[in-house]
Amino acid sequence: MNWRQISTVYCKELIDTLRDRRSLISMFVVPIVVIPVLMFGAAAVSYKSVRKAYEEIPTVMLIGGADSPRLRAAFAADKRIKLVPFADDYAARIENKQLRAAVEVPDDFDATVARLGKAPVVMIYNYAGDVHSGAAVSELTRFFSSYGDKMVRSRLAAKNLPADFHRPFTVKRQNVAPPEKVGGAQLGGLIPYLLILLCFTGAMYSALDLTAGEKERGTMETILCSPVGRTELVLGKFLLVLTASLVTVVCTLASLSLTALGAVRLLAGDAAVQGAKVVGEGGLEISVSLPGLFGVCVLVVPLAVLFSAVLFSVALCAKNYKEAQSYVSPLIFVIILPAALAMLPGVELNAKYALVPLLNVALVSKEMVSGNFPIGMIALIFGSTCVYAAAALAIAVRMFKKESVIFRA
Repeated sequence: MNWRQISTVYCKELIDTLRDRRSLISMFVVPIVVIPVLMFGAAAVSYKSVRKAYEEIPTVMLIGGADSPRLRAAFAADKRIKLVPFADDYAARIENKQLRAAVEVPDDFDATVARLGKAPVVMIYNYAGDVHSGAAVSELTRFFSSYGDKMVRSRLAAKNLPADFHRPFTVKRQNVAPPEKVGGAQLGGLIPYLLILLCFTGAMYSALDLTAGEKERGTMETILCSPVGRTELVLGKFLLVLTASLVTVVCTLASLSLTALGAVRLLAGDAAVQGAKVVGEGGLEISVSLPGLFGVCVLVVPLAVLFSAVLFSVALCAKNYKEAQSYVSPLIFVIILPAALAMLPGVELNAKYALVPLLNVALVSKEMVSGNFPIGMIALIFGSTCVYAAAALAIAVRMFKKESVIFRA
């Protein structure tokens, strides 16, 4: 191999790529601007919608309870629930979102509760899946829980018993796992999923443009007439595809990291952020291992080589850009499925999965993000991925040397 010729081809393709507006948009604008805006914009809109639903006072209909004045008085005193007059079509109103929920209490509710007889059953009718109806159910659950606690406390006070007499013991939870392992359990499946998808999509456009695009523009023949060998040509083009893949990953990760950091600071305040740490539910500190993230990025390199070579080979078989797109598009599902499988509970890293492409990288990435570094498995996965990538690159070089593939009619 003549590395000078390879670098010449690479620089030529790089200059052409940087002159192409579509390439610049794919490599820089989309990962830096579009992806973070879509992800965090959608999250912000969803957060605001849910928050608004839980802040509004839900309209609730009380079914029955005419003979239970104490219950009705408690409802009337609760400012977080708005009672509406009873109507027979309460189910239709809930379905049409004119009413958030309805609660049915049995006859003689107050009397039954006062007699300490069989506990009456309260039925709540709601619209499952609707966030506003879910907020109403939460408020009703809170109301009846508070109402029941008040009744228990009054009965205990009447017997001169302490308020916690009905609770012989208290159960508390204490996390013993370090923040890195908690963060790995929460984010360990998502991070490799994003990296794998970004590696593939980042290489896709350049691979299509440098193969099927060259054929469609009629410039492939001109390149083949140059004194540069076929191997040098394919390696120069391949390195450009690899560069596009890695640049897309780096730009997206940097943009997402900065956006996430800003979002956390905005929501939780500066005190809740310490390096890569955020404060999660219940004040639980969630973190990811920075050495683990670096290790995942190292594993991405042979994966990017594999994707670049596969995309280059597949797109080279197409006669034009549109046909190449039809060949490459189904591969996205082949990429997504193993990465998504790694996020399923119960799928753990072992020697068998360590040899499965994509799935092995996703599984070991979960461990590394959690701060676990199984050296043997990491070496096996890195080595096997390099072998797969080398085989794919060899196939790409061999296909580029076949004129029946390049000049396919």
